[in-house]
Amino acid sequence: MTAPKKLFVRTYGCQMNVYDSERMTAALAAQGYAPTDVVDDADLVLLNTCHIREKAAEKVYSEIGRLRRLKTARPGMAIGVAGCVAQAEGAEMLARAPAVDFVVGPQAYHRLPSLLDRVGRGERPVDTEFPAEDKFEHLPADRRARRAPAAFLTVQEGCDKFCAFCVVPYTRGAEVSRPAARIEAEARDLVARGVVEITLLGQNVNAYRDAEGVTLAALVRHLARIEGLERLRYTTSHPNDMADDLIAAHGDEPKLMPYLHLPVQAGSDRVLKAMNRRHTAAAYLRLVERIRAARPDMALSGDFIVGFPGETEADFADTLALVETVGYAQAYSFAYSSRPGTPAADRPQLAEDVKADRLHRLQALLARQQSAFQLGLVGRTLPVLIEKPGREPGQMTGRSPYLTAVHLEADATLVGRIVPARILAAGRNSLAGALAA
Repeated sequence: MTAPKKLFVRTYGCQMNVYDSERMTAALAAQGYAPTDVVDDADLVLLNTCHIREKAAEKVYSEIGRLRRLKTARPGMAIGVAGCVAQAEGAEMLARAPAVDFVVGPQAYHRLPSLLDRVGRGERPVDTEFPAEDKFEHLPADRRARRAPAAFLTVQEGCDKFCAFCVVPYTRGAEVSRPAARIEAEARDLVARGVVEITLLGQNVNAYRDAEGVTLAALVRHLARIEGLERLRYTTSHPNDMADDLIAAHGDEPKLMPYLHLPVQAGSDRVLKAMNRRHTAAAYLRLVERIRAARPDMALSGDFIVGFPGETEADFADTLALVETVGYAQAYSFAYSSRPGTPAADRPQLAEDVKADRLHRLQALLARQQSAFQLGLVGRTLPVLIEKPGREPGQMTGRSPYLTAVHLEADATLVGRIVPARILAAGRNSLAGALAA
């Protein structure tokens, strides 16, 4: 028997890329590749890239430069670039980085075996098409015996919103929802292998609606009936797609966790219009009220962009006011940076020092709110899903219903169990607890 070839995958960016990397690893296992954590041992290195952050492409090229030197020492090594940077760069990547053997976009992962065959024939293929066939029909599931207690499951890809700052419609394509029956089959397989919490993924996940008309709310209720599946989450949502049935599900489906990532991006209607967000600040605040009426203990997370082209100090003050009104448990905030090919990229840009100052002020407010939320959990007893060993001897780490990390002394045999834990102290990004009697 010949020894299996070694595959090293480096994943950048979002949870969907993590999920895609798992599926590509499973697809390549059928081609004789075994995963390795040591890049120096790899016969194939796959970079699964993300284009959402500033200078993402430059970071990838820098990594390719490091790999080029390794490839010189290992002539048989192949390097492939996948994901959103691959989709955006296409054939230009092959011209700029001679060490790269192939480029594959997010919708063509099921063609990896044929791409590797072409590499073996001396070609340098590029596949950044949006094929008509569903890649998930062709990608094999990961059939390893056991899984970590929490897992991601992609249910929807692409976005039709075309926000002026975002590359997703160009790199991931139009909105496509996977059939509910296939999602349920994958979820049941995950549960059979030890998963007790599933996060449903989509670029615009609450727009989910399959060909049979199954909505995200209906999908959640259906998955909640799976015995052994104890928790459900979903991300990322758009305010315009928070339908009544989904809000109601938060109120009456106990397996749906009380944590919702609901990006607003800005609190100024003028900026929101320039971003092509198609909602107003007031509409967002009304939506938050309705969600909290359905689930009073709901913790909210959000995304914010400051320094968007044309943003004034008054516009920024509107964003601060919205944040004050909502009160976020967690949030992600960034200074605007242009993405080539998006409508906002060619607009007059704000000075970097202005963007940095506004980001600093916003992040200070968000940090105070996160701290207040964390402190509000001290003294409470929460159900915590034990996931893995902590950094200290005898310590385990788990997640509260609000997605906060909880560190506590516990036996490793509790991994995969949901246990009551009294919260003793709050740190900046985690909680300290103790098993409750």
